[in-house]
Amino acid sequence: MRILYGVVGEGMGHAIRSRVVIQHLIDSGHEVEIMASSRACDFLRKHFTQLEVNRIHGYHLIYEENRVRVGRTLWSNVQAGLSGLPQNIAAYFQLIEAFKPQAVISDFESWTYLFGLMQRLPTLSIDNMQIINRCRLPEDIIKGSEADFQLTKAFIKSKLPFCSHYLVTTFFRPEVRKPRTTLVPPILRSEILAAKPERGDHLLVYQTSESYSGLPAVLEATGLECRIYGMRRGITEEQVEGRLRYRPFNESEFVTDLASARGVIAGGGFTLMGEAVYLHKPVLCVPLSGQFEQVLNARYLQHEGYGLAAEGLDSPKPIEQFLANLDTYSAALANYQQRGNEVTMQELDAWLDRAAAGLA
Repeated sequence: MRILYGVVGEGMGHAIRSRVVIQHLIDSGHEVEIMASSRACDFLRKHFTQLEVNRIHGYHLIYEENRVRVGRTLWSNVQAGLSGLPQNIAAYFQLIEAFKPQAVISDFESWTYLFGLMQRLPTLSIDNMQIINRCRLPEDIIKGSEADFQLTKAFIKSKLPFCSHYLVTTFFRPEVRKPRTTLVPPILRSEILAAKPERGDHLLVYQTSESYSGLPAVLEATGLECRIYGMRRGITEEQVEGRLRYRPFNESEFVTDLASARGVIAGGGFTLMGEAVYLHKPVLCVPLSGQFEQVLNARYLQHEGYGLAAEGLDSPKPIEQFLANLDTYSAALANYQQRGNEVTMQELDAWLDRAAAGLA
């Protein structure tokens, strides 16, 4: 089939997941045309030099002091949308003339979804965000974040309605409340699938927020080696200060450090959390305030016993509590199993078969 694939550029998790799915589609003999925004476009162009990867405008978030700024985000997206609209329309006209897709797959990307809707094409949503709208979440998970939950749910509900089907990636399993919805395990990149997990003596720290000025001192006080990514942007070689090792991002080294870590300290992004859970690594998760999807991930991580959710990292208390309970988290994680990407790709192939037969 000829498949139009859309990838939102806000957060690299969408691009990393889509890379795996697109490669599966290519290996299965399908033709793929990619529409992506922001960093997702750059990432996918690097990995798929043989394909058309079209750059389009996409939604983005503005963060300050580890919090989403709703007003500034809304205004910035309105301005960018007005300036980017003509380019998007031109890209779609070219696409219609040259590619003529038979099906659409969207990872939270609106333009490809709208194209599929207008052309009455079978359209599949693959992402982790739809869990907020299409599943019934327990009250204890939402408690204290009711307003953020309702706002996020309304946004997601309006983002990609009326798809033929929804594949929702998740490491936790709330009750599905809407039809045409299938929960599948996190989609894992090949580097994670090939990694051999072992329990080392270091902590992996992935933290891009500049809000936690006291974090280095808190990490040094643990007495453990900490391999830190993201806190010193732009460095090109490792910088060592006592037990703290600040590292420039390198994918293979990062995966090695993750697979051999005693525990992980990170934000609330779904991709790294899903990889850590697969590798049975306890996580201390600090979600962005005001971004309910990250809050949801963190609270469910704690709910499942896989780690600890915390509101900040300047105080030593969350890290001390996390380290004191590492064995308990590891025992819970030992019960988590998924067969790589097998289940997800089976569901994807089954949907494509239905779409080809006119049944999707």
